[in-house]
Amino acid sequence: MTFERLIKSILNYNPRADVQLLERAYYVANMSHEGQLRRSGEPFIIHPLWVAYILSELKLDTDTIIAGLLHDLLEDTQFPPDKIKEEFGEDVFLLIEGVSKIKKLTHPHKVTEQAENLRKMLLAMAKDIRVILIKLADRLHNMRTIKFLPEEDRMTVAKETQEIYAPLANRLGIGKLRWELEDLSFECLNPEAYQDIAKKISEKREDREAYIEKIKKELISKFKESEIETFIEGRPKHFYSIYLKMKSQNKPFDGIYDLSAVRIIINEKNCYVALGIIHSLWTPVPGRVKDYIANPKTNNYQSLHTTVIGTDGKPLEIQIRSKEMHTISEEGIAAHWQYKEDGGKGKFDAELNKKLKWARRLIETYQDLTDAKDFMEHFKLDLFADEVFVFTPKGAVKKLPLGSIPIDFAYALHSEIGDHCFGAKVAGKIVPLDYKLKSGDIVEIITSTRVKPHQDWLRIVRTSKAKSRIRQWMKSEEETPPHRESKVVHLPLSTSSKEVLHRTHKLLPAKIKIAGVDGLEVIFSKCCHPVSGNKIVGYITRGHGVSIHRATCPNIHSEAFDSAHMIDVDWETEKPGSYEVGVPARAVGG
Repeated sequence: MTFERLIKSILNYNPRADVQLLERAYYVANMSHEGQLRRSGEPFIIHPLWVAYILSELKLDTDTIIAGLLHDLLEDTQFPPDKIKEEFGEDVFLLIEGVSKIKKLTHPHKVTEQAENLRKMLLAMAKDIRVILIKLADRLHNMRTIKFLPEEDRMTVAKETQEIYAPLANRLGIGKLRWELEDLSFECLNPEAYQDIAKKISEKREDREAYIEKIKKELISKFKESEIETFIEGRPKHFYSIYLKMKSQNKPFDGIYDLSAVRIIINEKNCYVALGIIHSLWTPVPGRVKDYIANPKTNNYQSLHTTVIGTDGKPLEIQIRSKEMHTISEEGIAAHWQYKEDGGKGKFDAELNKKLKWARRLIETYQDLTDAKDFMEHFKLDLFADEVFVFTPKGAVKKLPLGSIPIDFAYALHSEIGDHCFGAKVAGKIVPLDYKLKSGDIVEIITSTRVKPHQDWLRIVRTSKAKSRIRQWMKSEEETPPHRESKVVHLPLSTSSKEVLHRTHKLLPAKIKIAGVDGLEVIFSKCCHPVSGNKIVGYITRGHGVSIHRATCPNIHSEAFDSAHMIDVDWETEKPGSYEVGVPARAVGG
């Protein structure tokens, strides 16, 4: 890598870049790092040159490129900070300072330190996204040269890259960084699997390329008939994505057929027309048509996806998008920098602030998370989340992580709705609260003021917002115990457990008899707390036996309950049963 190559890359997309200022930055970096070597034995200056070059591939502004060249000055050299401000301006200094604050982990196995580092990363991201772009470029070059690190350090850096930096690049929509980070960390962490996939792909490369060329010719011919201009290219799948598909589908390499995909770049107004043309050529696979144009992903990715049974009966994935959509998919949030006639300095466009809401929302969600493990869990949930698109009955759409349940959807609508989520309907039918939502589901949330968040919800919700809110509720409940009217039984410390039961047996519920049915689990409803002597009804619940309610319980008569699930029940005996109840007791010294 040379400075001349860097300048050529910059001038290709920004002819008005301040070359003299860039030359000065290179001189300062080269002079400041003089005598320093990388573990590879190369002069240290090679690293900042590569970082700046990777940023130029994202077509970033001059200040960001300069910050890339100088990003290690505060950490690794004696160059005065005030001199950076004086020579290159406040913006460049703040970028370098922001990158320096996201320190290299001295003890990466310590969750607390990693969590604190990630907090700093989020704050930097919300303040100026360019800090994270520089950090990603820095990590990418370090991964490209990771073979020179000791084995233990290699494993640590590769694991952090796979768990944090590659998903972060994906969350920011920067596909070209994400895929390389994933494959490099995969090669380091699982070299045998990586080499096996590489070998098998290489063996069939000619056949696969010939097949893709055949597909392209058929498509080009068909689009010419329709007088629609397109650019069509083959796109090989990345090794790590193939590996994940093999694991998720529990298939060997030979069982994965869509190892290549075809991408069609077309005028935006013709995207859906193209989808129709493709489906007229080949049979689409049911359930494999995805519209990310009407419903963009959280990282702003837009495209139409379809899988068809192509020529020779082989499954083939096809993506359709406009040129602008393709730029966004490759460069993500970096693509929202615009160049003005001011020497090449970038300026945020109006849309970019909207894109940064993700980072700001994460900060708001995590600000009350003091436990490092909780923080890491929430952060990774947000990074790794694939998405489903779920609708309200009025047509509003919510994006949720794959695996979300109605409680997650309720919290996405409003915290109060989540707190009092009593039930849910999907397409007008009642579903259990642990139902896994699917894209296209129309969900109606049923609430009740009697319902409150429950500890068990933490095990089944998927979104960080739901988990955070439930934990807040649990914490507030612990700090402020609810006032309850209860019968207090004063017992000496020497009282035996048998005597406790004898003195309190009248507080326990009686057993239930169900006409004509035996062996069903019985649960006493917490919404109305039926006790012996109350008139009661039973409601058959999916997977949870029979729920017992007072006959006057308002919930049992609501639309949420299907009358077909009602059954006749009665009290069997006044003797205590084996059902768990809360018995308030105060022990005093004798």
